Amino acid sequence: MTAAPPLAEASPIPRRRVISWALWDWGSAAFNAVVTSFVFSTYLASGAFVAPAVVAAAGDDARNPALVLAKAENATVISTALTVAGVLIALLAPVLGQRSDGSGRRKTWLAINTGLVVVAMVAMVLVAPAPPYLVFGAALLAAGNLFFEFASVSYNAMLVQVSTPRTIGKVSGFGWGLGYVGGIVLLLLLLVAFLQSFGVDGRGGLLAVPTGTEGGAWDVRLSIVVAAAWFAVFAVPVLLAVPELPATATGPRAGLLRSYRLLGSTIAKLWHTNRQVLLFLLASAVFRDGLAAVFTFGAIIAAQVFGFSPSEVIYFAVGANLVAGIGTFVGGWLDDRLGAKAIIVGSLAGLVVAAGGVLAIGTEARLFWVFGLALALFVGPIQSSSRSFLARVTPAGREGEIFGLYATTGRAVSFLAPGLFTIFVGVTGDTRFGIIGIALVLLAGLVLMLPVKAVQRSID
Repeated sequence: MTAAPPLAEASPIPRRRVISWALWDWGSAAFNAVVTSFVFSTYLASGAFVAPAVVAAAGDDARNPALVLAKAENATVISTALTVAGVLIALLAPVLGQRSDGSGRRKTWLAINTGLVVVAMVAMVLVAPAPPYLVFGAALLAAGNLFFEFASVSYNAMLVQVSTPRTIGKVSGFGWGLGYVGGIVLLLLLLVAFLQSFGVDGRGGLLAVPTGTEGGAWDVRLSIVVAAAWFAVFAVPVLLAVPELPATATGPRAGLLRSYRLLGSTIAKLWHTNRQVLLFLLASAVFRDGLAAVFTFGAIIAAQVFGFSPSEVIYFAVGANLVAGIGTFVGGWLDDRLGAKAIIVGSLAGLVVAAGGVLAIGTEARLFWVFGLALALFVGPIQSSSRSFLARVTPAGREGEIFGLYATTGRAVSFLAPGLFTIFVGVTGDTRFGIIGIALVLLAGLVLMLPVKAVQRSID
């Protein structure tokens, strides 16, 4: 069994290339922070999509059982749409990644899938604040997630093109951290321009756009359009500055069915020659599902359980991104010194403790700031170190395929956190107890990660 070639330790990577690559992470905050976490998802889960009769009957009672149940049902619609997207990602991501290896078209697929994400975001402006638009909005959210994951396969595979063995952790952390900083800047921009009330009823931001159900929720809808433009602009530098890998004879030129057979062969070879990669993919599949749930449902919990207004959710989002960015920059620096596994395991343990704290505080909003920001602190380092860990153990020339598997395994069990969240909410009738399901998934991922070792071998 021969060792696979390590990452090239050649001349230093030009700083312009690293920054251009990382700007895609900066731009992707438009989707991660604005769409999936703090603005559009909470908009879909809000009372705007509850039947008017239920809202009228509840009046000012936010804890009215019928209203709480209706909002929980809306959260279930969102989680169901994301589960469907997860199934499609699981089926298609590894094959698309495999077919990009050696084809000389990695940047092309990054551009195509990023463009489709932007199109889905622009279409979200059509989601008016009325119950009939809920399914349409959830479908756009699912479509955005689908193409975002496809784009991420190509983007993550490019990590080895902009780093060396000595800098891969730092470069990965720089990208993730820049994404969180980008989220802060964009959220503040949207807050000032559209979302913050400046004392004028029914008007939001300095642009005084109509807000609320009566005003057509244009504050939210226009925010998504600006976010789409943001992503489109900052996705351009990586396409211009990072050289495309040349096409090679090893790049698969197979049809779709044969691509699945090649994928099966790769998995079998991994099992026999590089089992640690499979073990990591399994562990990361579980804990990354928990990470996704932290941000997807965290803002929903803040709004429904702790009574955060839309503006307060954005303030919390800014704080969460700031803390997550700090954690990611520090985690990336420690990654190259302590190893990616140590960062992942330590951060997962911190997440489980913080999730328990959110459950224990009841509905005390001030304490949610403490434990909610603690959750954000540990999310970024796990995401960054997971990317660098896999890049280190992936045989050279197979990055697209293995990161495709990474996307697939991350979605293959994507029903876990949303499913457990839905079960606990359904059984208790209270969105707050959904955090139990998320904590259980994170704990399971931690247990599965403990025996994984960073070993790289050839799979040929």
